[in-house]
Amino acid sequence: MKYIKILLCLLLLTTACQKTPKFTFMVGGSANALLYWERVTKEFETKKGIKIELIRLPADTEQRRQRIVIPLQAKASDPDVFLMDVIWVGMIAGARWLEPLNHYINRDNFDINKFFKRVIEDVDTFKHKIIALPVYVDGGLLYYRKDLLTKYGYHEPPSTWETLVNMAKQIQKKERIQNKAFWGFVWQGAMYEGLICTFLEFCASGNGGISFDPLGKIKVNTMENQKALKFMVKLIHQEGISPPNTFTELKEEEVRLIFQQGNALFERNWPYAWKLHQQSSLGGKVGITQLPHLEGGKTASTLGGWHIGISKFSDVKEIAWEFVKFVTSFEQQKKFVLELGWNPGRSDIYQDPEIREKMPHLIVLKNVFENAVARPVSPYYSQISQIIQRHINAALALKETSNEALKKAQVEIDQLFVYYGN
Repeated sequence: MKYIKILLCLLLLTTACQKTPKFTFMVGGSANALLYWERVTKEFETKKGIKIELIRLPADTEQRRQRIVIPLQAKASDPDVFLMDVIWVGMIAGARWLEPLNHYINRDNFDINKFFKRVIEDVDTFKHKIIALPVYVDGGLLYYRKDLLTKYGYHEPPSTWETLVNMAKQIQKKERIQNKAFWGFVWQGAMYEGLICTFLEFCASGNGGISFDPLGKIKVNTMENQKALKFMVKLIHQEGISPPNTFTELKEEEVRLIFQQGNALFERNWPYAWKLHQQSSLGGKVGITQLPHLEGGKTASTLGGWHIGISKFSDVKEIAWEFVKFVTSFEQQKKFVLELGWNPGRSDIYQDPEIREKMPHLIVLKNVFENAVARPVSPYYSQISQIIQRHINAALALKETSNEALKKAQVEIDQLFVYYGN
């Protein structure tokens, strides 16, 4: 009887465990972001009675990608849900590792129209199926010194790149009388993914871009793109309004610090820099607006951000979908804005009265995100990016002409598609 009682107890414990659903969520980022994700998962656990195992990843983006890819390659049941950088979505979807969401969206009457249409179509849709949802989005912006524009008689920031050059040259010349380290315009030109974002913005603002041709291959060597690259080279070597180390050292933080230390008139950066600028000695002196465009073109901003998806190999997909709905709900997305300053993937939050009062700069961002340009959604994007980075950077360093750089990049990309049988 003693042994029977023990067995009954074990059986009851096992049954109890089986009745308590559990799933895993893999996410990385800064220490502050991870602490907030702990709060999100705990709130979900309390409301749904479902246990979440939070798998913490490093802040480094590439390390995070590798940690996610390894279990997916092995077709492991964990993680069930994970966050993806915007440029990973196509690669992970192309490998057939993401669970299509259309069935869940249609069944639950989930309103997909509350999200930015362009983001859903250009990033989160693969082979006509929705495979992810945006948690927060990013886009390139132009930061400018309001006080310096006023000082020298300008009433508004430039709407074209040509106007920016003229304004930057005049003000840089006068400011350098007292500050020899002053530059007209700082931007990301080092050889890394940020260079692709900058290049795409210049190209798209002149009616170019990195796009697919009718045969499904990437096209980068076009007249519009050659013009844009020549303009980027000109900013450094002919006009002299951007630092000589633009193509060797300047990434997001280097650019932000130059501007924040009072050593630049204009800055191209992501929305995260806004709060930091306002907390610095430049507080109240900085403005933001959409990036300029080349004559005859239109403003363009490279789309960034992070997206949430469900693993194709998850053994608790229904629970995973409940968590995805929770994270992308109006309530949670609004908290992301107020607590972390993230730009929500839902477009309806930008109309919220409290958000507009506390964060009026989001009004500008909404326009930016509605016109944002996505990088190519391709399983081979990582290799494509590395090829383009290398040759654009060579052009900025005057090791290749703009025409040579894009011709060589095109040849290598074409060879890549041949290698993969496309």
